[in-house]
Amino acid sequence: MDRRIAFINPFGTSDYDDLIRDTLVPYAASGTAVDVIHLTGVPENIDYFYPKHLMELAIFEKVRELEEQGYDAAVIGCCYDPGVRVARELVDMPVVGPLEAAINHASYYGHRFTVITDHRKARPALEDLVRLYGAENCRAVRAVDWYITDMIKDPTAIADDAAAMCLTALDEDESEVIILGCTIIAGCLEREIMTTGRHRELPILNPNLFALKAAETLADLHQKGKYSISRAGYYQRHEQHDAAEAADVRRRWRLEERTPSRTEAS
Repeated sequence: MDRRIAFINPFGTSDYDDLIRDTLVPYAASGTAVDVIHLTGVPENIDYFYPKHLMELAIFEKVRELEEQGYDAAVIGCCYDPGVRVARELVDMPVVGPLEAAINHASYYGHRFTVITDHRKARPALEDLVRLYGAENCRAVRAVDWYITDMIKDPTAIADDAAAMCLTALDEDESEVIILGCTIIAGCLEREIMTTGRHRELPILNPNLFALKAAETLADLHQKGKYSISRAGYYQRHEQHDAAEAADVRRRWRLEERTPSRTEAS
């Protein structure tokens, strides 16, 4: 069965696209076309919450556009899982968050796990998500204190730091597996494994891969008409309550004409 999956790098730059494409596409199933894309007219990184929320506005329009273009599922490529739940309100195709996908699969590989993310500002946000996802077997959220703009300049160094923290977490947290709580760290480590074989033996789960595999499975079920998003409560659509109001909201606030980013403007 053929399926089209969009992996959205939610950054206003193409700097990370090749990294994700090179470390993700080789793991796609036969018949899966994976398009790695990025956003335009949004901040180039979302390490802080204000730019993250600006980016989420673009995500909401992008997922609608992708569904109209015939994609079978979309992955929002950041372990903040930004905008995932709102996107599910807007479209019928599956929308997957990498952290949620990795957490949902962790029990297949071990009982206790630790999440390793990029920097200390991200830790509380991911701790909140872990609680939201009901992951009581998460023993800790740790941070390597790297920002993605630095990771892309030295992917080997960040891979080594993530591997070293994995060993610490396995010992001090008594965890059995590690989830990388950053898609860019995951890409850097996966590239190191693919090119050198280093760190292959460590029980580190790549959220990008689990998001892709979840998207493939959900896309197959969606294509077969098996299961759909419940619109009875949490994911009820605005237009089910008031179609005119929903149309007015979208007309007033959809981001059809975005102000170019500083980089684009220059």
